[in-house]
Amino acid sequence: MLRARPSHDFVRPDAATVTKVIEELAKRFGNRLVTSQAVREQHANTLTWQKNEAPDAVVFAESTEDCVDIMRLCAAQRMPVIPFGTGTSLEGHVNAPFGGVSVDLTRMNKVLAVHAQDLDCVVEPGVTREDLNTHLRNDGLFFPIDPGANASLGGMTATRASGTNAVRYGTMKDNVLSLKAVLPDGTMLTTAARAKKSSSGYDLTRLFVGSEGTLGLITEITLKLQGIPEAIAGGVCHFPTVKAACDATILTVQSGIPVARIELLDALSVKAVNLHAKLDLPETP
Repeated sequence: MLRARPSHDFVRPDAATVTKVIEELAKRFGNRLVTSQAVREQHANTLTWQKNEAPDAVVFAESTEDCVDIMRLCAAQRMPVIPFGTGTSLEGHVNAPFGGVSVDLTRMNKVLAVHAQDLDCVVEPGVTREDLNTHLRNDGLFFPIDPGANASLGGMTATRASGTNAVRYGTMKDNVLSLKAVLPDGTMLTTAARAKKSSSGYDLTRLFVGSEGTLGLITEITLKLQGIPEAIAGGVCHFPTVKAACDATILTVQSGIPVARIELLDALSVKAVNLHAKLDLPETP
């Protein structure tokens, strides 16, 4: 059976357009514009079944104003723009099937403000999860979302990341209070105020969280913080069946026990752990 291709009016820019955009970006950004093959391929690495397709150029943005200029220059020539954080995504978010310009946001890595009394902070998109928690440690606070890799908070916002702590703290959509973004035409947008009790207007924050770079470049994020728990305890429990493990988990959560994370390994997974780590755990769920 034939499958129709998605209909769209976008095509890869021709060579003349690419050359023109690169020349204009070079005038504005100098050596922060890179066109070497190695750097371009690094900014398109993906572990999906799709072929890695590199952008035509990489620009290292250092401010919101940089992002505005990039978007305006690219919009004028209908040049694709691909945001790039730390590149830890496994789903091909940074791939460039139509070429274009990859905007590397890793140099926008400042923690702009910490409002400890309000339990929130404001960060640039290139700040990583580990860097933020190191910054917050002396305040007795932490940011709980843990997707595994040390991802950038801009990337975590754009992909609506979650992690093992989601059972207690939710996912990124529950922890982003507001953000600033640069739209495709270079317009700057603030999605919400810091005030939590506000019901006016559309919930633009939720629209951007999970948008995967399709709506604009996220340049500033206001995040909800949590107090570091006074004590943390962990344990391993064995069950006769997977159903018994699931039933125990449901009962634990319904009982109001403050659980940060619960992970399930079936018998085969436990066997793999034993082989890898040379343990002798009972090979049951």
